Amino acid sequence: LADFPFPPRHTAPQDRSPAGRPPGVASIPCRPWGSLRFLICPRPDPLSSLLSLLPAQDLIRTCRLVCTQWRYVVDLTTLWKRKCQREGFYIQNLDRSVSDWKIFYMLCSLKRNLIKNPSAEENFQHWKLDNNEGDKWKIEDLPGTHGKDMPDPKVHKYFVTSYGPCFKSQLITLQKEGYWNQLMDEKRPEIVVKDWYAARFDCGCRYELTVRLLSEDYIVLEEFHPEPVVIEQWNDAAWREISHTFQNYPAGVRYIWFQHGGQDTQFWAGWYGIRVTNSSITIGPLTLL
Repeated sequence: LADFPFPPRHTAPQDRSPAGRPPGVASIPCRPWGSLRFLICPRPDPLSSLLSLLPAQDLIRTCRLVCTQWRYVVDLTTLWKRKCQREGFYIQNLDRSVSDWKIFYMLCSLKRNLIKNPSAEENFQHWKLDNNEGDKWKIEDLPGTHGKDMPDPKVHKYFVTSYGPCFKSQLITLQKEGYWNQLMDEKRPEIVVKDWYAARFDCGCRYELTVRLLSEDYIVLEEFHPEPVVIEQWNDAAWREISHTFQNYPAGVRYIWFQHGGQDTQFWAGWYGIRVTNSSITIGPLTLL
């Protein structure tokens, strides 16, 4: 993989000179698997069990470079399946649906929320305030006046809008988050977007969400922009989740742009507009969601 974060595959002789070996790796005279003289390197199955205990970075950067047999073992499906089992990524009914266990393992290892500060625990850090009108964005504690608690008890705060348009955004650089270009172009893992919003019981408001997949030159390759949600006055104040999964998107995705916000619809001074929190963007595998 040309853009793999570790060194790409290469063809190397079985015995290397000191200059050609990784630092600290001694010369190992590897033999054919059936040779009686093959005493140093174990056979593939025991060796794959041992190597599966090592971090993925060490497997790719060092173990693959020891000799041709080790490179062969590191590339075995069984090794990466063992790593998935050991770290809780393996689900038996997925066995036949996983075409590349190495990539599956990498995606599982990388998977996390790419939105930073999704629930206002760090004030407005990591957010760009694109529109900040009326009495501007504010952070409040749940459940808030005439509000309700979130279904997720770990969420304690939310962002709230005012009587003028309030929108905030984050731009995610995929390479900085560990998702190399060839992975995104060839495997195109699912990109799952989720957001939570709610209104006050006593005031109507409007909620909007836009998510764009962008190229290196910030060209929009795909977009999710549903119709604005308008909530009437005297509503149930319940928190609702909106979600979308990008699949089979064009090659060339390098950034994800996330923007949400809105305002109240009665133009009351203060913070009576839409409330948002617990936003998330995660990347593949969809079957683990």
